[in-house]
Amino acid sequence: MTARPAFRDPNVLRWLGAYTISVTGDVAYYLALTWATSRAAGPAHVGAVLAVGAIPRAVLMLGGGVLADRFGPRRVLLASDLVRCAVVLVAAALTWADGSRLWRLYVLALLFGAVDAVFMPAVGALPPRLTEESQLARVQGMRVLAVRFSNAVGPLVGSFVLAVQGAAGAFAVVGVLFAVSVGLLWAV
Repeated sequence: MTARPAFRDPNVLRWLGAYTISVTGDVAYYLALTWATSRAAGPAHVGAVLAVGAIPRAVLMLGGGVLADRFGPRRVLLASDLVRCAVVLVAAALTWADGSRLWRLYVLALLFGAVDAVFMPAVGALPPRLTEESQLARVQGMRVLAVRFSNAVGPLVGSFVLAVQGAAGAFAVVGVLFAVSVGLLWAV
């Protein structure tokens, strides 16, 4: 019996769609965070805010793999996207209410970085549970294509919304992207 081709497997396609949308949200988020920080405190703080997000992401990424092994990658992905969705939607609401505050951007970066750390190990651990081993190379190729697509589309989405609605609007759109990703992952 031959395995169903990955590009025809509904679960693989839902996983790929969720991954693509989530990475697009990541890219748009970093653009919005950079913009909001620059507007709130000037360009000198941009690197510091990004570092505050990158450090927990780097330190906690190994723990993300452990969580994916213990609780299952699908659950960890759902939790990561749900929490990231909530964090950026709260940031959007607070930014709409009274603008970007530097201290809140530091907190946002820290929380987002910590939760994002569990996403990458879990997203890579799910395909072997969705498809046959013979299809994993094809799925990996699809994943690379998804990242390239997201890296091209994310800045376009983020910059368009920033131009029209500012940082609050961009954070809101990122939250919606994560919510759509959750919906797709839920169906896997």
